[in-house]
Amino acid sequence: MNLEVEVVNKESTTLVLLAGEIDAYTAPELKATLLPLTKNEGKIVEVNLDKVSYMDSTGLGVFISALKSTKENNSEMRLVNLRERVMRLFQITGLDSIITIDSTVRGGN
Repeated sequence: MNLEVEVVNKESTTLVLLAGEIDAYTAPELKATLLPLTKNEGKIVEVNLDKVSYMDSTGLGVFISALKSTKENNSEMRLVNLRERVMRLFQITGLDSIITIDSTVRGGN
């Protein structure tokens, strides 16, 4: 399956809407889109994972790289609307304690 990435620029926030699967095949595309957005000082990057049906460790690596970039560039990243299966990856790895994740967790597998 593919990954659809849509970027919507707002005044102080950039919304990144994702749909599909984040894996070794699609992660490079996501990284190429996400990292430049985190380099805008003072900008909030909100990544909506509502329609992400699957993510593996490659996807986690993309979000870790993006988090590092936000810290280096004084920007912020938030992940929102994670499905239970995706949220579990962040919880199992402990990344939910270092990446800002909206408390709204979407049901479904």
